[in-house]
Amino acid sequence: MLGTVLLLLALAKPVCPSPVAAASQRAEALKRLLEVFGMEDPPPPPAHFKQPPQYMVDLFNTVANADGVTKNPDILEGNTVRSFLDKTHGEKMRFLFILSSVAKNEKILTAELHLFRLWPRATDGPKRHHFCQVSVYQVLEKNEPDAPGGKKLLAARLVSLQGSGWEVFAITQAVRDWTEDESSNQGLLVTVQGLGGSPLDPPPLQFASSRDHHESKKPMLVLFTDDGRRGASPPMASFPGGSHAPWHGAAIPLPLTGPRSTRSLDRLQPCQRHPLSVDFEEIGWSGWIISPRGYNAYHCKGSCPFPLGENMRPTNHATVQSIINALKLSEGVSSPCCVPDKLYSINLLYFDDDENVVLKQYDDMVAGSCGCH
Repeated sequence: MLGTVLLLLALAKPVCPSPVAAASQRAEALKRLLEVFGMEDPPPPPAHFKQPPQYMVDLFNTVANADGVTKNPDILEGNTVRSFLDKTHGEKMRFLFILSSVAKNEKILTAELHLFRLWPRATDGPKRHHFCQVSVYQVLEKNEPDAPGGKKLLAARLVSLQGSGWEVFAITQAVRDWTEDESSNQGLLVTVQGLGGSPLDPPPLQFASSRDHHESKKPMLVLFTDDGRRGASPPMASFPGGSHAPWHGAAIPLPLTGPRSTRSLDRLQPCQRHPLSVDFEEIGWSGWIISPRGYNAYHCKGSCPFPLGENMRPTNHATVQSIINALKLSEGVSSPCCVPDKLYSINLLYFDDDENVVLKQYDDMVAGSCGCH
């Protein structure tokens, strides 16, 4: 965590002896920051303006505060949620999702097919049906899904013919098959039948397609995974103060008075938390990061003088070290250090290399409080 804080400080206030050195330092710092976010290169911004799926925006707002800090670590299953739009572009009731962006080390937890149920069409005569059976199949034979062994049932249930809205079907096993063997991904087939299993022609229920309907209603695969990246500290509770501890957009300078240098003042001030803003637009990442615009990582600064009071949240080891240092009982023993003793996770909503929208949670990114250790 200390290395990350130093890196963010370097990005926030770069010190550069020359333009060439400044460019080199910035490039190295951004490379290291990308590694913190588990990336080698930043994804390119979408070629055209693209609205993220409302489901992903709502999920981000449920999981995180406006500045991206996790509200409750138990809300999200795993640490990554990926959304994929249908790539069939028109063939009704057939769907294909390209999962090449899913890393091999990601553990598939849950996969959901989201289909938007359209308002039923007006029909002549009395309505004989209020429900129909919707079945979702994994296609095994691309050109002959209806042949024996050409498809495998994944989910089936009764769906109301009244109203409109999203229907969600669990298809986890199919996605696990596809990620293990990419060539096995022949897509999905959805059928609509009567209560007795008989085909209905024309089907009274229609789902929005990827070609004929608005972006917000397009068929979507939502994948919950865990990439195994975990911080050193245990998950923390919600950020103290909730949304009242937002990203401020710029680091708040500490007021300095008198002739003493900043460094000497730091030594006199007790250990405490100070703002440390990360502005994604200033870094050059605003084109692919949807939310947040930036966040306040905070950093710990100040002295841990003897005697250490409870307000400095010292460990027993730090208390003993402080005593040894004050009494000069051993050479080379410094006073305890002011470091984060609580860390919180943040969430990023962003476009990946394939312009899919991803929600990812990163542990140990915000100093929640400071103490002498």
